Amino acid sequence: MSLTAGCPRCPTPIARVDERWSCPEHGDVAPLWRPAESSYDAFADHLRASVGFPTLIPWPVPPGWSVTDFAVVGTDPERARATMIACSGASELDGPVDLIIVSEEAGVGLGARIAGTRHDDPGSEISAGSPMAKVRIDHQAVPLWAVSTSNASSEWDRSVMAGEASGRWLWLIFHPASAMLLLRDDWILRDLSEVGPPLLELPFGGPAPLW
Repeated sequence: MSLTAGCPRCPTPIARVDERWSCPEHGDVAPLWRPAESSYDAFADHLRASVGFPTLIPWPVPPGWSVTDFAVVGTDPERARATMIACSGASELDGPVDLIIVSEEAGVGLGARIAGTRHDDPGSEISAGSPMAKVRIDHQAVPLWAVSTSNASSEWDRSVMAGEASGRWLWLIFHPASAMLLLRDDWILRDLSEVGPPLLELPFGGPAPLW
């Protein structure tokens, strides 16, 4: 398989002991599987490692954008706990733009790592007040709230939105922060595992966002 294992909560290398994966910082973890570079063949491995767990992307993908990174968290393909995909392109107002989407079970911590927040889950800001935006997944409208990065563990120009979809946390991380203005209520997020033949036309490659 073209994916390599790491910790979902930090960049520290992890080791396998018997049937467990262990991080020196976070103890036993479900491993994060990520490719060295984004390619169609590596993404096929990603889909095989995330059976039954959605990998969500704006659909259709904007012209000129490509998939630059992806990952899955899980001990085996039938027990995936999180997925991530990054797509990168350009907008007239912001120039180069990165969008990272994470779908994860509670407590995984991948979304928080990429967003740079201090807690594993979005926290009390979710559902406090009116949502700032909505996206559609299948026939479901998913409300999203802004997640503050003022107390983040790292400083970089980004905006973070999060909500709950089908019992999982949904994170959208935009870089630069102003790229959040691209988000509209008519956005559709589609599970790439269900796309079928059009997946062959999806462009892969380019520098992965830093996280």
